[in-house]
Amino acid sequence: MQKILLLVLLTVSIVFGAEAKHKHQKQHNEKARMQKHVQEAMEKEKKYAKEQTFYTEKNYDFKSAEVNPDSVKNTPEVQVDDLDMDSVYD
Repeated sequence: MQKILLLVLLTVSIVFGAEAKHKHQKQHNEKARMQKHVQEAMEKEKKYAKEQTFYTEKNYDFKSAEVNPDSVKNTPEVQVDDLDMDSVYD
C-alpha cells in the first residue's frame, strides 16, 4: 500500500512539476514577445519623431534660399521659339 501511495505521489509531483515548468516557459515567451513588440513600437516612434522634425519649418534657414534682386537684373532673358514638348518624348 505504501508503494502505491508513494508511486501516486511521485507521479502527481512529476505531472504538476512539468505543468508548472510549461506554464513558466509560456509566461517567459509571452514576456519576450511583448518586449519585442514594445521595441518595434519604440523604433517606429523614433522614426516618426525624426520625420516630423524634418518637416517642421523651424529647422530650415530660408534666408539662404532667397534670391538677390540685383543678381536677377544681370540674368539674360531666355527666348523660347517653340513650346512643343512632343520632341522631348520621342
